[in-house]
Amino acid sequence: MEKIDINVEIQYNNSMKDKFGRVYFTEDEAVRLVYKKPKVSLEDLLLKDPTKFNKAVSDLYSDLPNIKQYTDLEESIEEFDKARQQDWFMPKEYIDFDIAKWVLEQCNEDAELQRAGKELMAYQDRGLMPLLNFMYYLVQIMKKHNVVWGVGRGSSVSSFVLYKIGINRINPMYYSLDFSEFLR
Repeated sequence: MEKIDINVEIQYNNSMKDKFGRVYFTEDEAVRLVYKKPKVSLEDLLLKDPTKFNKAVSDLYSDLPNIKQYTDLEESIEEFDKARQQDWFMPKEYIDFDIAKWVLEQCNEDAELQRAGKELMAYQDRGLMPLLNFMYYLVQIMKKHNVVWGVGRGSSVSSFVLYKIGINRINPMYYSLDFSEFLR
């Protein structure tokens, strides 16, 4: 099945986004989407009321999956974000990877060890270690597929850890960049 960028569909349809950024459709919009892109994957599609659509799928003995119903969430945006931050789409080997140990092993001198340790503690205090694991995974995938990416962007170039992972190609220690600018 073809994965679609639901955000692109918003531009062409009357679909809506809730306060969490989740996109949901009316039944008519979903039908138009299926006609427009018959091979589209419906697994992640949310409908305000999928009853008729799901009944039609059942009545026609179709192999289409049922569409999930959009429901308002009662959690705060902070709770929503925290729950989603625990869900990283990467292989288990990268989820379990000890990124802190790996980063420290990449250091060549005491000053680098001190800087990396200080930054890793800041990432840990903010619950961002899974993000570092994902960044490591992302770099590995980009290297494997010969994807070109930039040398660095914004205040993230002040992170020595991101430099060691390979996200940035600018050594912040060489330019005396202050890490506190990145994780405020």
